[in-house]
Amino acid sequence: MKLRGIIIDDEFLARQRLHKLLETVPEVTIVADCKNGTEAVEKIRLKEPDFVFLDIQMPDMDGFQVLERLEQIPYVIFTTAYDSFALKAFEINAVDYLLKPFDEERLHKSIKRMISLKKTDSAIALEAKIGRLLNEYRKEKHTSFRNSFEIKKNGRLIQISVDSISYLKSEGNYLDLISDNGNYLFRATMNSLEDELSPRQFLRIHRSYIVNKLYVDKCIYQGNSEYKIRLKTGKTLVSGRSYKQQIQEYLEEEESSS
Repeated sequence: MKLRGIIIDDEFLARQRLHKLLETVPEVTIVADCKNGTEAVEKIRLKEPDFVFLDIQMPDMDGFQVLERLEQIPYVIFTTAYDSFALKAFEINAVDYLLKPFDEERLHKSIKRMISLKKTDSAIALEAKIGRLLNEYRKEKHTSFRNSFEIKKNGRLIQISVDSISYLKSEGNYLDLISDNGNYLFRATMNSLEDELSPRQFLRIHRSYIVNKLYVDKCIYQGNSEYKIRLKTGKTLVSGRSYKQQIQEYLEEEESSS
């Protein structure tokens, strides 16, 4: 298990020493250094690390203020030269509290504790994911999802299979169905149609887009809770920020099945 971390400390020598100690910890990769709280908030949001080494006392804001500004808090190992903050640190469920100067043995103990927590959290997350998949499966057994669209074209009705549709785009009171054989307008709203499509095959990535998972070629995180999704047709779509969790769950499912 490889964990991605960020070191946050206003003292250059303290950051360098921690880097040196971590050379003997193959389970950890440091993805960024920060010398103040403002930089820390920005880097945590951008890099989304598994954990941070967080100095409590810094000139612009303390470690607790950094955490208050985050929407999602990673695992935290506090580092400080003062022991008066220990109780407050553990009140916010910190992984550990390292009193400077700590040695290599004490650091390894913190890392082991964090890895143990990560494995437990991963097991809980896996159990929850399996539960969601089972619920979807049960729902699909009792629900008849749409398998085609009936479109009127040139005075006659034609059937468009959902399997041929790479993505759907909202166009006011209509949906633009982008398929292998061309584009078709279908009178419906995105919200009403979403429930008619199987969640095992279709994924809502934006208030205006639903993609067919079978056509997804690559999904790249852009930062700011947005993903760039490239389809096998060559089309590229950008997800909405509020759909980040659904996309992350989709990527986790893809990773576990590969």
